[in-house]
Amino acid sequence: MFKTIFLIAALSTTAFAQKKGAMAPITDIEGLPRVLLIGDSISIGYTVDVQKALQGKANVHRPLTNCGPTTKGLKELDAWLNTGGKDKKWTVIHFNWGLHDLKYISGKGDKLSAVDAPNSHQQVAPDDYQKNLRTLVQRLKKTKAHLIWRNTTPVPEGARGRVVGDSNKYNKIAAKIMTEEGVEIHDLYAFAKKHAAEIQRKADVHYTPAGSRKLAHEVVKVLKIEAKK
Repeated sequence: MFKTIFLIAALSTTAFAQKKGAMAPITDIEGLPRVLLIGDSISIGYTVDVQKALQGKANVHRPLTNCGPTTKGLKELDAWLNTGGKDKKWTVIHFNWGLHDLKYISGKGDKLSAVDAPNSHQQVAPDDYQKNLRTLVQRLKKTKAHLIWRNTTPVPEGARGRVVGDSNKYNKIAAKIMTEEGVEIHDLYAFAKKHAAEIQRKADVHYTPAGSRKLAHEVVKVLKIEAKK
């Protein structure tokens, strides 16, 4: 009877974690490296596949939210750095902000709007993006983790509320900062652009499930986490 109850509980926990996907909290396995993935829905899409690929090799966490634009990062980064336990050390932090910064909104909210809509403007203009990102990098450097900047993936033709080519503009701003700060750059933009026809949804900045798995594979490669001997 007790075995049956335990089995049901275990299955329920597993099902709950699968249902929550990337937003399921992770319990650390002692002795393994700790990895933090910071990013918006693109990173949410590849989080679970990165976790699966590094199962038994690393504790892979993410903030249990869409990390949105740099303005949200400025408000919430300190809390995100406590993901999985306050004051625990991070081995690697793989991070991105961009698609929400360059998107167009109107009014006081952050709801996506058409580029040509009345009062439409970018959520975070390039100059503010640069200032915010510099501040965020300085805070991340205090963790002493190995930092990897994942640049922003492409905006395809027809995507509402964003302009084709803006990812590249914002990536140039970020690249200058990362080079000056000695932060490693993961050029996921180039990979995503090259394989867009097979991995990205039509007229959408997001990726198919298979596409997200391919992005996860690229993330795992740059994390360089080896099995513990």
